[in-house]
Amino acid sequence: MHFNILKHDLVPHHSILSKKEAKKILEAYNIKKDQLPKILVTDPVARAIGARVGDIIKIIRKSPTAGESVAYRLVIGSSEE
Repeated sequence: MHFNILKHDLVPHHSILSKKEAKKILEAYNIKKDQLPKILVTDPVARAIGARVGDIIKIIRKSPTAGESVAYRLVIGSSEE
């Protein structure tokens, strides 16, 4: 029996940004990809959504004060920092 981690109540919504969306976000924050917080390609959620090294993942969490909190992560390999 397999468990779908994406359906768990405590796992926020994760999605992979398209190249166009990623470029827009990086320009909006005036940063480079490697300045984003990292997530390993071996992370259970990254694996579940099919993320690859170099992808940017958008994470949307429910927040009692802000309604929604959005974060971005750069997918890296296990040997990178």
